[in-house]
Amino acid sequence: MILINLLPHREAARKRRREMFYAGLGASALAGAVIAGGIYLWYGAQISNQQMRNTILATENQRLDSQIKDIAALQEEIAALRARQQAVEDLQADRNMPVHLLNELSRLLPDGIYLTSMKQVNDNVALAGIAQSNERVSELLRNLSSGSPWIARPELIEIVATNVTLPPKDTRRVANFKINVKVLRASEAQKAAAAASAAAAAAPSSGVVAAPMGAASAPSAAVAAVTPASARK
Repeated sequence: MILINLLPHREAARKRRREMFYAGLGASALAGAVIAGGIYLWYGAQISNQQMRNTILATENQRLDSQIKDIAALQEEIAALRARQQAVEDLQADRNMPVHLLNELSRLLPDGIYLTSMKQVNDNVALAGIAQSNERVSELLRNLSSGSPWIARPELIEIVATNVTLPPKDTRRVANFKINVKVLRASEAQKAAAAASAAAAAAPSSGVVAAPMGAASAPSAAVAAVTPASARK
């Protein structure tokens, strides 16, 4: 006996497949929405935490900026106090500069030279005097250039030969000279003395002989160069 199904089974199967497809699609959409919501909430929580951290960092930065300003103000005050202290110490040390200058000049002046005038402007001193000969002036320049920790950079300005009359009716040839020197402060003199002692200690070990004599020949040449023609006659 042959059984014939006259019901629309194909349409029913297609309907079931369609319903299953729609159900799977809905479930997928729901799962996607749940996942997207979870991701959104997670990112929102991360953003909130980062914003909170940013707020804390901004607050700490403001507090540190105020502390840095206070430190900068303190450093400026300390620098100003140190400058005042250094100025006071320099003034106290400068009070003895004339004493050191006169003491060194009396020690370094060779025989046959005497000073007629001395003028100081800041740390520059202009010396004027009379010497028996140009060689005496050269010796004075050598003494000033290497013989004192308080005097530096001697510079011969001019030297002029002239005649002086001595009693009774005696005429002698002398040299009028002008020299500029720099008077060192106490701190500069200490540095110069330390450098000189270090050079003196290093000279024997290195075998190098210091050359003040070579430097001394330059003032002699300078004296000869600036001597006027009237003095060489």
